[in-house]
Amino acid sequence: MPHARGAGGQADFMLVDATLVEIDCASLWEKLQSGDRLVLVDALGAIAYSGAHLPGAINITPQAVDNLAPRRIPDRNAEIVVYCAGPDCSSSVEVASRLVELGYRNVRHFAGGKRDWRDAGLPLEGGRVS
Repeated sequence: MPHARGAGGQADFMLVDATLVEIDCASLWEKLQSGDRLVLVDALGAIAYSGAHLPGAINITPQAVDNLAPRRIPDRNAEIVVYCAGPDCSSSVEVASRLVELGYRNVRHFAGGKRDWRDAGLPLEGGRVS
C-alpha cells in the first residue's frame, strides 16, 4: 500500500502484516453509526489521546499492548480497529500486529487515523476538541 513518493517518483511502500485488514474512514463511520460492536484502539501516547480521539476509543500504546490488551479487550474474537495520527504513523501497525500475535482474530487497521477522520469533519472526543 503506497504511502509516499520517494525521489524520482518511485512509490515507497509501507509493509503491513498480511493478517491485518484495512478499513477506511467511511466504512468505520458507518460501523459506528449502525451500532456495530467494536473496540476502537488509539495507539498514540496518553497526551495525544486525552487531547482528541475517535468516539469511544480506548488508549493502548505499542509499549503497553502486552499488559493492557488482555484486561481492556478480554474477548479475542472482538472486532478491533486500531488507528493513530495518520498514514505516516507506525504505532497503529505495531499495536495491531501485536494484537494479532497475542491471538486476537478480528483486527483491522485504520491507516488514515485521526487526520483522515478530522479531514472528513467527523466528531472527536477529548480535552482539545472544539
